[in-house]
Parts: sequence; structure tokens; C-alpha cells
Amino acid sequence: MLRIENLTKVYPDGTVALVDVSLEVPRGQFVAVIGLSGAGKSTFLRCINRLVEPTSGRIWLGDVEVTGAEPAELRLIRRRVGMIFQQFNLVKRCSVMTNVLSGRLGYLPTLPSLLYRFRPEDIADAKANLERVGLLEKARQRADTLSGGQQQRVGIARALMQKPELILADEPVASLDPATAHVVLDELERMNKQDGMTILCNLHFLSLARRYADRVIGLKAGRLVFDGTPEEIDDARFKEIYGEEAIRVEVA
Repeated sequence: MLRIENLTKVYPDGTVALVDVSLEVPRGQFVAVIGLSGAGKSTFLRCINRLVEPTSGRIWLGDVEVTGAEPAELRLIRRRVGMIFQQFNLVKRCSVMTNVLSGRLGYLPTLPSLLYRFRPEDIADAKANLERVGLLEKARQRADTLSGGQQQRVGIARALMQKPELILADEPVASLDPATAHVVLDELERMNKQDGMTILCNLHFLSLARRYADRVIGLKAGRLVFDGTPEEIDDARFKEIYGEEAIRVEVA
């Protein structure tokens, strides 16, 4: 489903974020991307939908090349890719319902999208997705009145509105307590197992990768240093990814 060849990103200030990363992800996998802060995890995900422009390399989603796509084609590609952010990226002064409906903006003609005019079927879908994440009763509340875990579930409902093939989750539980983190990751797991969505999820904790992922990608200083199953990460592999001085912190 997703093919990446020799992906490299160097920022204008000279920071090298990714170096020659190549891999393939088949449809329906749950892939955890792990590594230290600054290893290139966020840049890696954001290059896939070109929120960050790669310096070199090529990316395909199915038989469509993402790199080099013109704006109109890129808009169509982004319909197929849902994004979930660490800091939720909600419009805090808007209602929960409006935030969820914004996931359909890429499907609307220009004028209705500018005016936030949605079809009745879009509103019905938004209600169904809020019910799915357990927040239908919060639909009329301002987004900034919700807890962090609730805001992240709104972000998931927004991503579901796209009916995506691929979900990119950039540290979706980094700012959440352990119990709430499992609630969010349980929903991502349902999207993967029940809806058949491919998931690429940046995670800090190896214990979470072991619990939820079919496959683990390890990045270190922008390079791919591990690609395998969670069970294959022994102490030696852990040190290779996180360094000799790493201290393993397990999440209950």
C-alpha cells in the first residue's frame, strides 16, 4: 500500500532529519515508529502526506506517487490519509461537531468549504463517529472545554470523517496519562482491525508498541535501524535504537 524509497529530509538550517529511509507497508498493518526525541519520527510521518516536503526520495500510496504530485492531485491524495496530532490541532473556540465535520472539507467544493456548509449525510456521519468514540453528548461543547483525552478522541472522529485508507498518528498519546493513552490506542486498534485502515503511529514507549503493533520501525538520528516484529526487540536491539544509556520505562 505504502512504498518509500530513499527518503531524505534536510531542513534549511542544515538539520538532517531523515537519511535514505526505504520501506514498504502493506495494507492493514499497524506499524509503530519508535526512537528518541529528535530521531526523525514526526518528520517521517509528515513527509508521507507532504506536510513536510522531502529533500529527496520517492513515496507511493498504492500506484499514486505522492512526491511530485501537483496541488490538485495532492488534495486527492490527502483525502486518503488521516492525520492525528500530539497536540490535537482542534479549533478550540469551535464546537466539537464543527471540528469533526472539518474532516470532510477536502471533499467539498471551494465555496461550501469556505462557508463550512455540510451536507446532511456529513452531519449524520459526524454524529455516528462521535458516538463511536463516546462523545456524542459533547457535540455542542467548545473543544477547549474537553480533557486532553477527549480532545484526542475528537481528533480521531475527525480523521474518521475522511474514510481514510491510511492513518498517520504523530505521538497521539504523548501528552496523556497511561489509562487515557490506552483508550486512544484501543480506538486506533479498532480502526485497524475492524475498518482495515493501515496505521503508522509514532510512540515513545516500547511497551505500547508491543501491545498494539504488528510491526515496529526504529529510527535513530534519521536512519532506519530496526524493522521487525515487537518480539524481536531484545535488550541489544533496544540499545541500538535508544542508545547505550537508555533507561526502559514501561507503561502499565
